Amino acid sequence: MFKYLIILSFLIAPLSTKASEYAYFGFEPDIITNYVAVKKKMGYVRLTVELMVAGENLEIVEHHSPLLRDAIISIIGKQNEAKVKSIKGRSEIQLLCEEQVKELLTQETGQPLIKKLLFTQWLEN
Repeated sequence: MFKYLIILSFLIAPLSTKASEYAYFGFEPDIITNYVAVKKKMGYVRLTVELMVAGENLEIVEHHSPLLRDAIISIIGKQNEAKVKSIKGRSEIQLLCEEQVKELLTQETGQPLIKKLLFTQWLEN
């Protein structure tokens, strides 16, 4: 019986470690773009974006990074000042960006490839 438990543990262990192997892809340099400002002539935001990716898909995501970067810049550029400056608005923008990135990767590769899109730094003017 003990022999079967050891064999079973060796079979299950690789499955459990593969499921949690994620890497993070960060856009370099940081994304800097304008948004729709009301009081000022120009408002801008600088943000650091990280994509949570299954390790084996990291190179594919990196290959498509110019397309993904452009989509994120486009989404942020269409947002109004109130949304950019509020915590709730940032969360909504983050979700919009994540959905768009997943959609673009699905169009290009047949799979969304990312688990999560994170804004790890956000500075606005």
